[in-house]
Amino acid sequence: MNFSCSFLLIIILGSFAVFIEKLLRVQPNIKKLYLLLRAASHESALQRFYSEIKAKDLFRVLKKKHGPNFSALIAQKITVVHGDISRVNLGVEDLNLFEEMRNEVDIVVNLAATTSFDERYDVSFHINTMWPKHILNFAKRCARIKVLLHVSTAYVSGEKEGLIEETPHRMGDTLNGTVGLDIDNEQKIIDEKLKRLQADNVSKRDLNLAMKDLGLQRARNYGWPNTYVFTKAMGEMILEELKGNIPTVIVRPTIITSTYKQPFPGWNEGLRTIDSIAAGYAKGKITCFLCDPKTVLDIIPADMVVNAMIVAMLAHAQNPSKTPIYQIGSSVSNPLLFSSLQDYIQRYFRKHPCFDKQEKPIQVREVTIFRTRNNFRLYMALRYLVPLKVLWILNAALFQWLGGLYHNLNRKIKYAMRMIDLYAPYLFFKGIYDDTNTEVLRQIVRKNEAENVFYLDPKRINWENYFMNIHFPGLVKYTIK
Repeated sequence: MNFSCSFLLIIILGSFAVFIEKLLRVQPNIKKLYLLLRAASHESALQRFYSEIKAKDLFRVLKKKHGPNFSALIAQKITVVHGDISRVNLGVEDLNLFEEMRNEVDIVVNLAATTSFDERYDVSFHINTMWPKHILNFAKRCARIKVLLHVSTAYVSGEKEGLIEETPHRMGDTLNGTVGLDIDNEQKIIDEKLKRLQADNVSKRDLNLAMKDLGLQRARNYGWPNTYVFTKAMGEMILEELKGNIPTVIVRPTIITSTYKQPFPGWNEGLRTIDSIAAGYAKGKITCFLCDPKTVLDIIPADMVVNAMIVAMLAHAQNPSKTPIYQIGSSVSNPLLFSSLQDYIQRYFRKHPCFDKQEKPIQVREVTIFRTRNNFRLYMALRYLVPLKVLWILNAALFQWLGGLYHNLNRKIKYAMRMIDLYAPYLFFKGIYDDTNTEVLRQIVRKNEAENVFYLDPKRINWENYFMNIHFPGLVKYTIK
């Protein structure tokens, strides 16, 4: 399964270097990858490319394959483009380069996103909602466009229960039935809030907190649990509403974890949802947790997501159809219970402890699981809030002598409670993601006898082996310091 030699790609880059590595390794017929990077200058964009992508251990298989010709391959296949998606002509100042891209590019891939659950609303709205619109407008100007592929998230579904189908988000649709969602109005709300805060001359910290709270408020007003999934859902709405005759593909991965097989097992990048739990436990910072042990966690290795993206691009570039949505996950075909993940985490880090700053092994203990938010809040009150109140009284009696200790502990408790508030919907999640459309991609792979290269089937994963021998070792090597 190879792309035609005429295909050119523009990657609106997020942090998915594994996608670029796969294209370079298995798709030799691709003529050019344009990587649009947001940076202060072209030199800064090049520096970012070399530090965030080319220099990574992720490319070691490709380097070994091409040896001394690796740098020549990169120079031949990749053009780093300094730009800004929100500006005219994507912010590309070299007009000759922009015209080259507009005339030659036939596949546009949007990987850009901010994934923080409580990002400032203006930032998340700008990147997750409005950037897709700008990227779509560019795709419409491309003379040879064959497909626009947009990477979203399965969790645009919010807190739906049962089987969640691969259906689009229509403009103005909400999850709780509240009417009045209007993207233009959301922009006005953001602008007015910023104007008021700036007029009040608030501190940068207070401005950040106010904009984060605004995002959560707007999201929950329409039924989404956090700013991230709300703004991603609105980004999908824009594509569905404005795509016109541009063939558009939306990929919705679930929780992305370390590579399962290629380019090698265990590559990962950054602490994702479940990895934050594992890292916190490994460092001795998590002794209790709030969740339903019977919750199904929908996990999918990064290389399977990449394979689905490539096969979807190939399928729809050759045979355009209505906008398909592909949910890439495992909850239907190979569900993983939270209780199993808890068991794997505890067993692994007891046998392979991390080390503290003095190079001493960190001893981890059994985690206490709370199955309801009320029980967890009661525990936090007795364990931390009551002692905090005592510390506040002592601090007042001792003329603020303990002020630093009090404020530090108070900040940590508030942060912990905010994180629980943000993550709780997923710790009690009752949905599973239908992948009927994705099964069509698997059938295409089987028909072309390409399962060794473009494996997509999560049924092949033994979760215990994956976590104990692939994911956790990779997490320690590449992420946990």
